[in-house]
Amino acid sequence: MTAETTPQPTPTPQKPSVLFVCVHNAGRSQMAAAYLSHLAEGRIEVRSAGSAPAETVNPAAVAAMAEEGIDIRANQPKVLTDEAVQDSDVVITMGCGDACPFFPGKRYEDWKLEDPAGQGIDGVRPIRDQIKTRIQQLITELLPAETTTN
Repeated sequence: MTAETTPQPTPTPQKPSVLFVCVHNAGRSQMAAAYLSHLAEGRIEVRSAGSAPAETVNPAAVAAMAEEGIDIRANQPKVLTDEAVQDSDVVITMGCGDACPFFPGKRYEDWKLEDPAGQGIDGVRPIRDQIKTRIQQLITELLPAETTTN
């Protein structure tokens, strides 16, 4: 029997991809994407976008992530596209409501997190810490056979 005629299970992608979506792509989704990129050390493809992107990333989010040794100063909010959703295995929304397109076969999660917009660093730190905890859990789910070091 040749490989062409042998039924093969559907392969799991070698590198899972995650898209974080919030309205402005300036706070929560930026912090989540930065944490996932940092903690997964390149083993997960990471995207972020917003249904109504802001001009810049929230300065309090930038400061909160800098405290963790993660620099997001150069990040730019991006508009949410159908292609970004289609190209992702996991789509995590953070208050974007019904603005996020739905495609069958994707894993969708809605993380209920306070919006850091208009808050100072003291208000953003607890949001950042909640995001970090969720990201650590997400990594163990997406990369179960691998040991994470952080």
